[in-house]
Amino acid sequence: MMTSCIAQQLEKPTAGLLGWLAKKFFERYNRVLEEGAVKLCDIQPDNVVLELGFGPGLGLQEAARRLTHPAGKLYGLDISEYMYNTASERLKAEIQAGKVTLFLGSVEHIPLGDSTLDRVYHCNCYYFWPDLRAGSREIHRVMKPGALMVTTLHLEGLQRAVAAGPLKDTKWQPELYMETLREIGFVNVYMEEQQMNGKPVHAIFATANKA
Repeated sequence: MMTSCIAQQLEKPTAGLLGWLAKKFFERYNRVLEEGAVKLCDIQPDNVVLELGFGPGLGLQEAARRLTHPAGKLYGLDISEYMYNTASERLKAEIQAGKVTLFLGSVEHIPLGDSTLDRVYHCNCYYFWPDLRAGSREIHRVMKPGALMVTTLHLEGLQRAVAAGPLKDTKWQPELYMETLREIGFVNVYMEEQQMNGKPVHAIFATANKA
């Protein structure tokens, strides 16, 4: 019962004590992943960028700082209303300025046009998607040809969470995700270990191919 509750809050935090604890967990343990994903994306000042599963908004803050050109635009999509509200408050000034737009919804239905994005990044969320193939196909749709996507994860921590129970029924294996990306049409799909703040972080890179 408790394992199931933890898994639900990690996937879709809700208002209340458990959701608040999930938010604190993300703020403490996901910061390195969030900031690492933004760094590895090599975001340029005029890029159009999307973060999937933005949680409390740490990665959004980091990405927004890099979009210094008037054409630079940042989008975020999260399925949790609690996280949407939390991040909206955190990035209130950027949203009011028109630099940042947040959406409440699922990766299977991204409210953006075809070939819109220069960069996409996400951390610790692909294994929660209800349909890995449908989500990957939708991401590919909204990316420009040659656009880069970066996914970061703590592989050892993920393996521990699977062994402990909360993630045991998810499609968590990076190899499965990477193979799905290739089948959808991504190229140059690979994973490598990075050292960030003295911690090992694994990053998956994928480039949208629309030839």
